[in-house]
Amino acid sequence: MAATIYDVAKLAKVGIGTVSRAINNSPSIKPETKKRVERAIKKLDYKPHVIARGLARKRSNTIAAIMPFYTGYFYHELLRGFQNVLSQREYDLIFYYADGPSSNQIYFDRTLREKRCDGVLAISIDVPDDYIEKYQKANLPLVLVDRDNPNIDCILVKNSSGAYNATTHLIGAGHKRIAMISGHKNSRPGQQRFEGFKQALKKHGLSFNPDYYITADQFGSSDELTKNDGFNAEIGSAAIEKLLQLPERPTAVFAAADILAFGAMRALDSAGVAIPSEMAVIGFDDIELASYMSITTMQQPMFDIGCLAINRILEKIEKKDTIIRMEQLSTKLIQRQTT
Repeated sequence: MAATIYDVAKLAKVGIGTVSRAINNSPSIKPETKKRVERAIKKLDYKPHVIARGLARKRSNTIAAIMPFYTGYFYHELLRGFQNVLSQREYDLIFYYADGPSSNQIYFDRTLREKRCDGVLAISIDVPDDYIEKYQKANLPLVLVDRDNPNIDCILVKNSSGAYNATTHLIGAGHKRIAMISGHKNSRPGQQRFEGFKQALKKHGLSFNPDYYITADQFGSSDELTKNDGFNAEIGSAAIEKLLQLPERPTAVFAAADILAFGAMRALDSAGVAIPSEMAVIGFDDIELASYMSITTMQQPMFDIGCLAINRILEKIEKKDTIIRMEQLSTKLIQRQTT
């Protein structure tokens, strides 16, 4: 039978309140008493109950994650990073899947009202400033993942510089007519990648052609076209079909996500356009599919973002660091056969 707190108290010749204070590092316990309790714990192989420890510290030992109601390789890798850290810590993770701003607000209110968690991760969603203030007033730590806001801790990739480097790679290969395919215009990562795209063109003396900038907003509103915030293969295919109808079509395409690049390649293949000799393609993310399809892409460290996000929220919960920080990770060019 597993040892109990009463067994530890009996062996250490103290009360159970003293054992609890020793476990939770209370400053009110004498050092020699704490050592005696720790020796008893070790001898009996006592495992303090996580929930009981949490109650003693006035914590739930739970982190809430609010994220969009869709899945993809980006989120799979992000969650692997979460689990990598949490497997070494006595914390649980609750997921709230939101499908839009109104749903986001429901879960913001829920985490603030129910107080079932010690901290909140907001993943790939924007948090309004009034809610940031509410979290701060409630003393409930909040970390933003895959988004940026100067008023809150953020973990994200350098979207703009990644797009700049992707476009520069195409220019270095001799391309002057370069198109960009992206999701919906209100996507913050999409906006940042568009800025990097334009900066690269300007830096190398190339004019921006609005006909070469295709976003999900230019197509219908069916579920297939709007899923994943417009970052899907169907938009990639539709964008290529539109670009191929231009009098002077581009010779290269920067897709703001690998899944867009996959759709683009599918449409190019159907149209009999050779890749990369007739049209080069570069993506963004380096999802597993990109390696199978041999797509040149900008790799973002999704697993590392997940690890950093969990470590950051734990630092905030444990009050090891209360300064607001923005951590931006760099991308890396992975060259394959599409450029």
